[in-house]
Formats: sequence, C-alpha cells, structure tokens
Amino acid sequence: MKHLITAVDSGSIAEEIGVEPGWRLLAIDGEEILDIIDYEQLMTKEVLTVSFETKDGEEVEAEIEKDLYETLGLNFESGLMSPIRHCKNHCVFCFIDQMPKGVRSTLHVKDDDWRLSLIMGNYVTLTNIDDAEFERILKRRVSPLYISVHATDGEIRKKMMRNPTAVRIMERLSRLKEEHMQFHAQIVLCPEINDGDILSQSLIDLLSLAPAAQSVAVVPVGLTKYREGLYPLRTLTKEEARDAIRRVEACNEAAKKEWGFGFAYASDEMYSIAGLPLPEYDDYEDFPQIENGVGLLRKFEFEFKEALEEHRKLKKQLILDAATGESAHPFLQPLFEMLKPYGIDIRLHKIKNHYFGNTVTVSGLMTEGDLAAQLKDRLSGNVLLLPDDTLRERDDVFLDGKRLKDLEADLGVKVIPLCASDGALFVAELFDRIRNSNCV
Repeated sequence: MKHLITAVDSGSIAEEIGVEPGWRLLAIDGEEILDIIDYEQLMTKEVLTVSFETKDGEEVEAEIEKDLYETLGLNFESGLMSPIRHCKNHCVFCFIDQMPKGVRSTLHVKDDDWRLSLIMGNYVTLTNIDDAEFERILKRRVSPLYISVHATDGEIRKKMMRNPTAVRIMERLSRLKEEHMQFHAQIVLCPEINDGDILSQSLIDLLSLAPAAQSVAVVPVGLTKYREGLYPLRTLTKEEARDAIRRVEACNEAAKKEWGFGFAYASDEMYSIAGLPLPEYDDYEDFPQIENGVGLLRKFEFEFKEALEEHRKLKKQLILDAATGESAHPFLQPLFEMLKPYGIDIRLHKIKNHYFGNTVTVSGLMTEGDLAAQLKDRLSGNVLLLPDDTLRERDDVFLDGKRLKDLEADLGVKVIPLCASDGALFVAELFDRIRNSNCV
C-alpha cells in the first residue's frame, strides 16, 4: 500500500533525508505497511531501509540509522493510515440501534476496529477479521486487546451477535494465550440469554485463560425506549442483578485463590440495579475495568475525600446546584454533604432520562432537553454544576445536539462542567472555579 505523507516534522529524520509532503511511503525493510500498527512497529529498529515514491512517481530508498524508538517525523492523511473497520455484527442489544433521530451523527457510527482496541482501549469482537488478519495481530504482538465476549458458548454468542463468525471466540482467545498475549473481556448481560449458568460457564472459561485473560467486566444491558422492530429484550430485575453479582464475586474469589489477583467485576450500575452496596475501594485493585464503569464511583469517592482534606473553608457560604443521573445520585449525595463544613452547599438534583427512556439512569446520557425541563424554576443559586461526560469530549455539545449556551439560556444560570471521572480533579476544579470566577 502507498501512504500519502501530508507533513514532515521540522528537524526530523525525514526532513534531514529530504522527504517532502506529497511523497508516499511504500515499505520499511521491504515489508508492506498496511496501517499505523505496522508502521510504528517496523519503525522502532535502529537500522532500517525506508522506501518512498516521490511526487514525480520515482521510487527511492533511504538507509537510516537512529535511536531505537526515535520517530521518522512523518505525518499521514489519517491517524490509522487506513479506514476504520466497521462492525459486521447485528447484536440484539446494540445501543447504537436504539438511538433516536437528532443525536450527534458520530453516535450512529459502529466501529469494531482491533487497532483502536490497542490504541484507545475500545472493545472489539474479532468477528470482522479473517485468519490472515488475526495472524497479523499475533505477529505484531498487539497486546492487551479489549474484547467483547458476552458468552464463551459459541452458539449463544452467535445468537446474541447474529454473526456466524462469533462462534470462534474461544479458539481465538486460546491462541492469544498460546502466544503469551493479554486481553481484557466484557460481558453485556441480557436476561434469559447469557445470564445464570451461561454466565457462570463464561466466567469459568475466561478464568481458565488467565493470566492471558487479565480481567472481565459484567455490565447490564442498556435499553432505550427506541426499540421498535428490534429483538425483544428487557432490563435485569433486582434479583437477576443480585444473582449475576453472586456469580461474579464467586469467580473473583476463585481467581484470588488461584492467581492471587482479582479477575471478575460487576459494574457499578449492576450494584445499583441490585440495590446492593458497592465493593470496597481495595477490592478493585488497580481498576482494570474502569472504562466499563467498574469501580468508578468508589475511585471517585476515595479521590474526593483525600483531595478535600487539602482545602480550607471558604470565607462565605455558597449555595450551588448540581445535576446527576438516577444511579449516581444516592452515591454523590453524601459526598456533597462533606462540602458543607467548607462553606459549599450543593443542592443535588436527580434527573430522569425521558429522552432515551426511564431505564437509562447514567449521568453521561443526560440531555439538555431533560435538564432544562426538569430544573426550570427549581434552582437555588445562579450556578449549575454538571458532570463533564454529559458533553462531547473537548466540546460543549449534549447528546441531543443542544449546546451549553442553550442550557444556560433556558435556565438563566452559569453552567460549569466538572470532571466526572476523577474525584480529586472534581474537587480541584470546584475550588478553583469558586476562587477565580466572578460567577460564584
């Protein structure tokens, strides 16, 4: 493949040997480069031969000596150096299929790209790659991967994902173990499909692949009200969530006895559905499944309490408002009570999700429309605090397409997003805004 070079870093090796924007990268040490994975691995050597095609179509080679991990300074049309791989499954629980019209366009994109699993920690299914591509994963030592398993029983997994290649999951996970590569797994739990004894068997099978299998998260299926024409599913009952937690915790105890470390974890939302207290902070060890909402609240609590001890009481009492989803509300309320001795009185509002449906209870899926409708004439102060994951990353857009300024206009207050994933940052941002902003 030929990869168009769009820019050359100033002072780089590429600039030094005369490479120009508009040239194309052809190969390194005679090996074809399919994407960024090939490029970055082949580039790490100290001595290499790089082949280019100039803007005139002439092929040239450069012999390069460099430090082991020194980059060449080439920039390409896209970060992956190839198109994103899209999902070929038709999962019965797919959240994207349940999106209403009007949400951000990116929320309708179904990617299933193992390269993003390595680079960004995205969960992938391995169902859209052939044997040659899987061998490339092994050859390039792509580890750790984050893999959506759902069920180790091939027929159950095929039923859930509606893709015949889904049956090969244990074969491929076993190959990863044989090659001494690592992966993390997730199971989206759907009642009467992959729960009960099916869940237990999946956990046993995954544990048998440790230490290649590093961890597994079990999360409840998320359903919106937009399911017309889709596979008939329902949310977990309290007792089903409790049963799942018992099975997960039993697997975790077995892992600790055999391997000396935790392995299986139920998400915070699972404990919320079950009406059970979260495990203690230390039970999550190094929080391997934090992106799946596993231990996020306990981690936030621990960081919040530690950071709060470093601050002094404000000179005057402040009343602020904050909004959160139904599942986080009972956990955040006592934390915010701890702010009162510091002169900060936060009135926490619980928001029902009418946009996606009342079965959606997480804060990250709150919309401007729901916030505006439910907070109108209910605020105590002139400032509203929001978790920053309600907005698109590095932007001020809500899921329903409305912006921060729209909410401020609708409510007549200043809206301040604060870090939702790190309790210490939340506290730091809160005190910093209070002491340095005219709006509070």
